[in-house]
Amino acid sequence: MNFKRLQCKHLSSGFTLIESAIVLFIISLLMLLILPNLNTQRQKAVETHQVAMVSTIQTQIDLYINDHPDKKNVTIEELKSAGYLTSKQAQKAKELKIVIANNEAHR
Repeated sequence: MNFKRLQCKHLSSGFTLIESAIVLFIISLLMLLILPNLNTQRQKAVETHQVAMVSTIQTQIDLYINDHPDKKNVTIEELKSAGYLTSKQAQKAKELKIVIANNEAHR
């Protein structure tokens, strides 16, 4: 008799199909709530990086003009060759399409 009880307990100790479906439904709802928020945060981080890069280039333009007051229009290549920008910064500026007009950095 005890053997039959143990056997019945063993057979009924899993989750039902409905319980599993409910858990999957809850997980999918949570993903629907979380994933759009992550994308928004990523976009905000990219925009913050772009603004910071423009600010960095503008600072380097100002430093270059202070050291070379005779220069009228500065380019990213001049800043790079004079050591005011690293190669990586100059490359990133080109990728972000940052331009210098009238010694002002713009996107």
